[in-house]
Amino acid sequence: MATDGTILRAEALSKRFGGVVAVNRASLQVREGSFHAVIGPNGAGKTTLFNLLSGALLPDGGRVWFGARDITRLAPHRRARLGIARTFQIVSLFAEMTVLENVLVAVLARRGRIVNPLRPYLAYRDECSEAAAILKGLELERFADWPVTSLSYGDRKFVEIAMAFALRPRLLLLDEPTAGMGLHERTAAMRTIRRLAAEQGLTVLFTEHDMDVVFGYADIITVMHQGRVIAEGPPEAISQRADVQEIYLGADRSKGP
Repeated sequence: MATDGTILRAEALSKRFGGVVAVNRASLQVREGSFHAVIGPNGAGKTTLFNLLSGALLPDGGRVWFGARDITRLAPHRRARLGIARTFQIVSLFAEMTVLENVLVAVLARRGRIVNPLRPYLAYRDECSEAAAILKGLELERFADWPVTSLSYGDRKFVEIAMAFALRPRLLLLDEPTAGMGLHERTAAMRTIRRLAAEQGLTVLFTEHDMDVVFGYADIITVMHQGRVIAEGPPEAISQRADVQEIYLGADRSKGP
């Protein structure tokens, strides 16, 4: 399939859990290099859609392409090898390790290696330098030697994002990246993620409940409701749609972001 600058394409994806249709013939296109948001009220199907795109779930119908390749039936680890990385709403880190060590694990994984528990971490000099550079890029270097258990929930989310960047993906799926963060933290986090993604030529697809974050940073917005994609376009166009205002954004968005 010709991609025409599209890095990820989903067509008519559907997923049912018993009698509940979580995703109903949802389609979207993610342009390479874009910062693309997926929004919708709770239960709209956003996380299920991400599970279908990442391979955590297989669809009951529809197809997914990454570039020109059909990845509909590929397992998550095979999609990761192609260049798709994902973070989750629930943070999953190595609790017994420091922040730097967590990112080091991701760097080594990308290079096809694992941490040898009998080898001191400083013996991985090149990999540690790369991990430290990633932390600096995300303004996390002050936490490098901290155990992740000592961090706030929001900072742990940021460490998980650092691990995703360490994989050097072509496409990064961020599921609620600012969950648990305060207003200032959310804004700073998205500004930093967008800057680093632009520097690396990385495409980002993210879900987010904070509309200020969405309209402040997204290039393209996909709106879901009751498992369906009901709108897709630039923020200024989405903010003017009466159906979107009614089901999700509220009347205060009628004049634009």
